[in-house]
Amino acid sequence: MSSHAQAMPHGGAADLARHLRAGRVYRREELASQSTAVDRHLRELVKVGRLRKLAQGLYHAPKKSTFGDLPPSDEEAVSAFLRDKDFLVFSPSAYNAVGLGTTQVYNRTWVYNHKRHGKFKLGNRQYEFRVKPRFPKKLTPEFLYVDMLNNLDELAEDRDVVLELARNKASSFDPVKLRQAVELYANMATRKRFQEWANG
Repeated sequence: MSSHAQAMPHGGAADLARHLRAGRVYRREELASQSTAVDRHLRELVKVGRLRKLAQGLYHAPKKSTFGDLPPSDEEAVSAFLRDKDFLVFSPSAYNAVGLGTTQVYNRTWVYNHKRHGKFKLGNRQYEFRVKPRFPKKLTPEFLYVDMLNNLDELAEDRDVVLELARNKASSFDPVKLRQAVELYANMATRKRFQEWANG
C-alpha cells in the first residue's frame, strides 16, 4: 500500500468519511447530501484510499484485510449500479451443477435484471447485464435446467450430447416445479422443445 493511502482525510472530506461503511457501494448523489463540495471530497477520499471509484458516479468503501482492500460483493456493486435490488447474478458455470455432463468453466458473470442490457465494468469486474421479464430470486435446479436450454447456443458444449442428456434428465425433476420453471422462464425454442419431448 502506498504511503498516501495511509493518510487521514481532513475537513469536509473527513466529515464525509464518517458516513461511510466498509464494504458498501455508494452512488455520488447518495453522498452529495453529506457534503458541501462532494466532487472535491470524493477525489480526496479516493486519493487517501478511503474510497475506490468503480464507475462513473459509483464508489466503494473497501473493507481492509491482511491482503489489502477487499472488492465489493457482486450484490453491493450491482444493486448500486442498477438502483434496484431485483436482479440475479450468476455464472453460466452454474449449469454444471444440473448434471447434464457440462464441464466448462466460464469467466463470465451474467446479471438478469429488468433495467440494463450490455457489458459494464464495475471496478475490476466485468458484468454482462441481460434484461429478462422474469427470473427467480435464487438459483434453483429447475431454473438452471431451463435456462441452460435457453442459452445452449452460447455454451462451449456439444449441443446434441447435452440435449440428449437433458431429455433423459427431465423425468428426474419434480414435475410441478419443472412445469412452473418452463412456464416462467423458458423462451419459445425451449418451450417447443419440451412440447416435442412430451409428445415424443
